[in-house]
Amino acid sequence: MPRWKALPDELDPQVKEFATQLRRLVDRGGLSVAALSDRTGYAKTSWERYLNGRLLAPKGAVVALAEVTDTDPVHLTTMWELAERAWSRSEMRHDMTMEAIRISQARAALGEFGAPPATSATAAAAGGKAPRRAGSAVAMPGIAGPAGVSPTIPPQPTAPDANRREGTGSRGPATPPAPPGGGRRRLTMFLAGVVGVVVVIAAVLLLTGGDGGGKKNQGNGASVTPSTGTSSHLPAGVKCAGAGCTGKDAEAMGCSGDLVTTAKTVAVGATTLEVRYSRTCGAAWGRITGAARGDSVRVTAGTTTERGSITATGDTIAYTPMVAVRDAAQAKACATLASGQQGCTT
Repeated sequence: MPRWKALPDELDPQVKEFATQLRRLVDRGGLSVAALSDRTGYAKTSWERYLNGRLLAPKGAVVALAEVTDTDPVHLTTMWELAERAWSRSEMRHDMTMEAIRISQARAALGEFGAPPATSATAAAAGGKAPRRAGSAVAMPGIAGPAGVSPTIPPQPTAPDANRREGTGSRGPATPPAPPGGGRRRLTMFLAGVVGVVVVIAAVLLLTGGDGGGKKNQGNGASVTPSTGTSSHLPAGVKCAGAGCTGKDAEAMGCSGDLVTTAKTVAVGATTLEVRYSRTCGAAWGRITGAARGDSVRVTAGTTTERGSITATGDTIAYTPMVAVRDAAQAKACATLASGQQGCTT
């Protein structure tokens, strides 16, 4: 039975070649996925995604793999850069396809509001019906009387003008009234226009994610709203931001690699305790290295706490799921060793 599953057919050729090269290095080093995770510090589930083409490995994981397999990192990172561009192009094509679908849906919705059908009154007006004579009753536009008969109002006297003859009381030709039903048609068209504007605004909000009030992530162009976990324009491979990252694996969500820094460090016995922070994702997590079975780590931000521990013999690294933070200072990590020794970051 082959060790590796076939890579997805829809993968870009450049990405497929890169994933194949990663598999060769792992095979050449005689490493299991668990051993690879232990030696590189990246989660086992993350490496499974990288090696099966479901997620592009971050640059940090690629460099770590080169180190543990005695491979020149320059050549491997060059291949990674080409694969990363191909991955970004694939995601851009997907985004453009989804945008085109949304625009098409918005246009279809707008197309439902056409001009109202012609009524008998407007048809008569279009057929050249003679205007009413001055002094005759005038129909009230847009108001229907009993049995479909429009109510009328008596003619109103007009002010004297140049067409009125002195001393005779006769008047010049009266201005023909507007065709019946014109007010109703204008009102219908106005309402259709209002509805159309509302649909356009809704379509714009849908396309932009409605995140105009989010906090801008300095340095990467991402817009993040930590309170709701929504995001827009995140870098390729990043799958969450803010509250949407709480309780999730940093590697699986693309928040590690080049996007993470060590914000706080403290030694607890022979173990190193860290607060890891990703500004792009608006999240932090705790990590212990040089640890042993039975050691545990937890991270707290406000009232939220996430925990991680080492349960397998031979593992030396453990980390917690993420918690949403606005900055690294909001997160505090603590370690409890199997020996009973404890320690926390400030």
